[in-house]
Amino acid sequence: MAGPLTGIRVIDFTAMISGPLATMTLADQGADVIKVEPPGGGDHARNVATRRGGFSASFVNNNRNKRSVVFDLKQEAGLEAVRRLIGGADVLVQNFRPGVMDRIGLGEAAVRAPNPKIVYVSIAGFGFEGPYAQKPVFDPLIQAVSGLTTVQAGSDEERPRLVRTILPDKLTALQASQAIVAALFARERTGEGQHVTLSMLDTLVSFLWSSDMSGHTFMGDETEIENAQSFIDLIYETADGYISVAIMRDREWAAFAGLAGHPEWADDERFRTAAGREINKNARLDLTQQALRDRTTDEWLALLEGVDIPCAPVLTRQAMRTHPQVAANGIIVENVHPDAGPLRQTPPPARFSRTEPRYRFGAPRLGQHTAAVLREAGYTDAEIEALLTSGAARQDIGDAEAAQ
Repeated sequence: MAGPLTGIRVIDFTAMISGPLATMTLADQGADVIKVEPPGGGDHARNVATRRGGFSASFVNNNRNKRSVVFDLKQEAGLEAVRRLIGGADVLVQNFRPGVMDRIGLGEAAVRAPNPKIVYVSIAGFGFEGPYAQKPVFDPLIQAVSGLTTVQAGSDEERPRLVRTILPDKLTALQASQAIVAALFARERTGEGQHVTLSMLDTLVSFLWSSDMSGHTFMGDETEIENAQSFIDLIYETADGYISVAIMRDREWAAFAGLAGHPEWADDERFRTAAGREINKNARLDLTQQALRDRTTDEWLALLEGVDIPCAPVLTRQAMRTHPQVAANGIIVENVHPDAGPLRQTPPPARFSRTEPRYRFGAPRLGQHTAAVLREAGYTDAEIEALLTSGAARQDIGDAEAAQ
């Protein structure tokens, strides 16, 4: 059965990660996503490292199930072709700097006039107004301004640290895809489209607030300087590797004390209650670490699981791929791309019992579907040839039609 968004058409002007991952989520769920790319290389993510068959891993992992068209928006004929595509679309998504789409004649007001029901989505880095609105943006900058780097450091007095994955980009993508579906649902009820705006900075600050801004929630009682809750992470060394153990309840602490050969820890006044274990966290975690070095990871997992203490091995990326739980969940699948060859990827994490998303085709070559999409928009073969000849549109030189 087709995915839950089958029949929805999305015109995608986004590049890099936050926008493309959002629109790929829609494409995986059945939407017809038409990726509009500029001539001269297209989405910059096409050109980054880790490549095979003319494709980067970044591009194939954020652009599957999409069709690519290339138009020169500096030419009126190219701009007009895009307008015709937008006229039959349900959603437009763009992540240019604020004001760019207005300057080229594709701002929200201009698009809504001929297509009043469209859901128009604008993704920004820092925001749409204010002193940073026009700054070029990359993920580390958002981590820096949002406070995430100091959260990651553990204390305001420690050197700030980046989260070593592009968390703001990916969180914004997930937030955007959810907001798009919510706007489409609202349109079903009201018959009206709307403009959805979100920024990476808004997304990340909101994300942090649910768990990392407790000291700034109660007005008048703000924390002046954040201190690390502990000098030890909940990652421990064992005799042959690393393990994560989360001991929270009285029963778990008492059970661990027995496994560690120190039953007296259960009666230690510092650790007898949950509040005491939190206040004396560094002492508790230091004792935990000392004990865990005495056995191997597998030995500790067997012992801890035997008394139902939350624990898990610390896996490398390679080890994660073959872990039995990952296999049981079907988290990693194998797809074959016609140019890049066999791929290891992940399907959408949300599973649907009736409208299951599926892999329809791999990430497109630049301009692979230009002629086909123009034909769907009502252009004749002669008109398409004129657009291609003038350079207002570009078509991949490979066998694009074979991919239809």
